[in-house]
Amino acid sequence: MTTGDRDLTPLAPLGLGRLRSGPVRERRPVYVDLLPPCNAGCPAGENIQGWLALVRAGDHEGAWRLLTADNPLPAVHGRVCYHPCERVCNRAELDSAISIHGVERFLGDLAIERGWQLTPPERSSGRRVLVVGSGPSGLSAAYHLARLGHEVVVRDNGPAPGGMMRYGIPSYRLPREVLDAEIGRIAALGVVFEQDHRVTDLAAEMRDGGFDAVFVAVGAHLSKRVDIPNEDASRVIDAVSFLREVESGEQGALTNRHVAVYGGGNTAMDAARVARRLGAEDTVIVYRRTRAQMPAHEEEAVDAEREGIRINWLRTISSMNEHELTVEVQALDEHGRPHGTGHFEKLAADTVILAVGQESDTGFLRSVPGVQLDGDTVQVDPVTLMTGAAGVFAGGDAVPSERTVTVGVGHGKKAARSIDAWLAGREHAPAPKHPMADFGKLNLWYFGDHSRREQAELDPAERVHAFVEVTAGLTPQEVAYEAGRCLSCGNCFECDGCLGACPEDAVIKLGTGHRYRFDYTACTGCGTCYRQCPVHAIEMVAEESAAVPDTDPYAAGDRGVLGATEGS
Repeated sequence: MTTGDRDLTPLAPLGLGRLRSGPVRERRPVYVDLLPPCNAGCPAGENIQGWLALVRAGDHEGAWRLLTADNPLPAVHGRVCYHPCERVCNRAELDSAISIHGVERFLGDLAIERGWQLTPPERSSGRRVLVVGSGPSGLSAAYHLARLGHEVVVRDNGPAPGGMMRYGIPSYRLPREVLDAEIGRIAALGVVFEQDHRVTDLAAEMRDGGFDAVFVAVGAHLSKRVDIPNEDASRVIDAVSFLREVESGEQGALTNRHVAVYGGGNTAMDAARVARRLGAEDTVIVYRRTRAQMPAHEEEAVDAEREGIRINWLRTISSMNEHELTVEVQALDEHGRPHGTGHFEKLAADTVILAVGQESDTGFLRSVPGVQLDGDTVQVDPVTLMTGAAGVFAGGDAVPSERTVTVGVGHGKKAARSIDAWLAGREHAPAPKHPMADFGKLNLWYFGDHSRREQAELDPAERVHAFVEVTAGLTPQEVAYEAGRCLSCGNCFECDGCLGACPEDAVIKLGTGHRYRFDYTACTGCGTCYRQCPVHAIEMVAEESAAVPDTDPYAAGDRGVLGATEGS
């Protein structure tokens, strides 16, 4: 046989390599779960994308239970949280952010209405933990510790639990029946509240109570003072005392016509709005910096102005007489700091409410060996929140941080997990976070343009005559609409896009709630599924080795529909 008569084609390597013709696959698709910006932006570490998905599916109780796995106070947060999650919501780049706090409030209110309760732990750890302070951070820590099986006692010097949520946030923003209902649910887990109990000797409290660990969560209840020339003590009150007396019923109607509030924080805004409701005909806020520099949230200033409160920016109180204030006009230097200009103005004022800052009552910790304080705040390990004293943890207003309800709740959860690990003799190591699903990763062709639904509000003219709640909640229809606007950033929501787009039928649907798998024996790595996925729940990765045959056609694995990771 001549060379021209021979068949030079080699035999196929049966059982080795790929059995199909065509180019060798260099990349393969895998399903991923990325971190939505809302989850990452939530100081309480809620799985926002996860519970919005359950609301969208109509499972309200499931959504509430997923939410309360991280945060025991959804009805409170739906009212008083300044929703940083919405400021980073990818939907805002498309039309407007989802009303996350509106949906959260709906779930919290629905749970109260229907009497949903939390499942107590199956067994006790036999360990006792003391929580000092019953504000948001203390309540959160107590809740999570109780669910971990620990016996928890909360001691607080106020007559009722809630801390600054009760004695600092006016009832027109946070109705007390809502606060009481969510605290009652925590108590039902077995948490013991001991009110009117001021802790002064922490070592004695722990020794006499047989506590194994303590979480210090005292709030910022102490008002800072400023000296005002010609000050009349009977006409100058501090904002914290003023709000506390209103809550306790000790502060009656204001007979003085003109009230001035000195400060630019949220407490100043609350004090001014409360003064209007107590009968002040004219209320003015005096603040030494600009609107852009004020510590109050913009929405608080807007609400105050809508209720007829004037805000005098770049002004400081120089002196006061019987019925008026003298204020000095300020100017900003090249570093943005205010300084006096020598120009003065007169303002009518019969009463001055000081709201120039607050401090935490942490003085009792100075005698605890190993605990270090910087002013009024306790120094803690940023990962565990433990102080320099073994078994003594701190959070909320007691540590350096932004002093908000949501930050406090997040600290309480973090501390509870750290305390649980410390009691078990192991190191607490938070799980690593997934990569962020930022706006640029999404394919927005899938989503239409649907602006958000805003919550109805009382007319400002009606608000100032009573302490009725200002904002109404979303209706069930509006809640369904808002949840449906969620882009499910970085997390598969089973749109079937990959299933329909695959030219090789390599996508296997696993049933509702179980997502999909890839059949890698059929997949060519064309990337069609990846390019069409609206939420970037599919990533293309390089093949580990083109010579290795596909032995597992379903290598991507089974991921549940609620795969989003928490924010903290």
